[in-house]
Amino acid sequence: MSTLTISPSPHVHSGDSVKKNMYGVVIAMIPALLFSVYNFGIGTLSVVITSVLACVFFEYVIQKYLLKGEVTITDGSAIITGILLGFNLPSVIPLWIIVIGALVSIGIGKMSFGGLGNNPFNPALVGRVFLLISFPVQMTSWVKPGVLPMSFADITSGATPLGLMKEAIKTGQTPAQILETLPSYSDMLWGFTSGSAGEMAGAAILLGLVFMLVRKIITWHIPVAVLGSVYIFSALLHLADAAIYAPPTFHLLSGGVLLGAVFMATDYSSSPMSNKGGIIFGIGIGVITVAIRVFGAYPEGISFAILIMNAFVPLIDKYVKPKRFGEKPAVAK
Repeated sequence: MSTLTISPSPHVHSGDSVKKNMYGVVIAMIPALLFSVYNFGIGTLSVVITSVLACVFFEYVIQKYLLKGEVTITDGSAIITGILLGFNLPSVIPLWIIVIGALVSIGIGKMSFGGLGNNPFNPALVGRVFLLISFPVQMTSWVKPGVLPMSFADITSGATPLGLMKEAIKTGQTPAQILETLPSYSDMLWGFTSGSAGEMAGAAILLGLVFMLVRKIITWHIPVAVLGSVYIFSALLHLADAAIYAPPTFHLLSGGVLLGAVFMATDYSSSPMSNKGGIIFGIGIGVITVAIRVFGAYPEGISFAILIMNAFVPLIDKYVKPKRFGEKPAVAK
C-alpha cells in the first residue's frame, strides 16, 4: 500500500522569480536605450553605464559593510534602478552628479528602508528629484538630437516641448500657435526632440510595455490607468479652453509620461498589490501629473506624481484588498 504524502501549499508554481522578472524588465528597456543612443549619441550610454555601476557598487557596499547582511546585487534590482536613473538624466550631465544620484537612490531610496521589497518610494525617482532640486541647471540642460558635444560646456541646448509650451502660454500665445513651432507628434513618438536620455523614445518604451505584458511581468492596469487619466483630464481642460490648455496627445507624447507609466509606476515594491488598487494608483498619478504641468511651477510632473502616489499605496492596499480564495460574497440582511 503506497503512502500518500500531503505537503503544505503552494502546490502550483509559476516558475517566476524576482531575479527572472527583474532581468525581464532590463530586457524591456533595451529598445529605449538603443533609441536614446541613436538620438543623443554615445553620451547616453556613458550616463546609463555610470549610473548602473554606481548603483550596483553602493548597494554592494551598504549590504556588505553597513548592514552586514546578504549581498543581493545579482537580483537585477540595482541594475533597473541604475538604468531608470540614467533614463531620467540629460545625456551630457557630469558623471559625478550621476554618482551622487545613485547614492541617494540606493542609500536613501532603497537600503534605508531595508532593501528590495521594503522601499515605499521608487528609488530612481528619489535620486532624480534630489538631483533636480540640488542641481537644477545641470538637470535641465537638454541636448538636441544629433548634437554630440564633447563636454558639458559645449552643449547646444534645446528646451523640451513641455518647457516651450509652458513659457509660450505665459506670453499669451495659444497652444495651437506653439504646436506649429514644436516637433511633430511623430517626432515626439520616435524621440527626435530634446529631453532626458531615455524618456523621449516613446515607440521603444511602448515596445518594452508589450514585451512585459506578453511575459506577464506586469499587468495592464497601472500603465493604462496613468495614460488614460492623463489623456482624459488634459482633454477635458482642452475642451474647456483650447486657448490655454494643450491637447491631450501633446501631454501623452511629451515629457516622461510614457517612461513613468510603463517602467516607474509599475515598480513592484512601491505600487499597490491589487489590480483595482493599481487602477486607483494610476489615475492619481495621471491627474497629479497634468495638474502640475498645467497649474504648477514645473513643466513636468510625472516624477512628483509617482512619488506622491507611492505615499498613498499603504492606504490603497488597506482599503482595496483582493477577495480571499474561497471567500463568500456578503449577504445583505
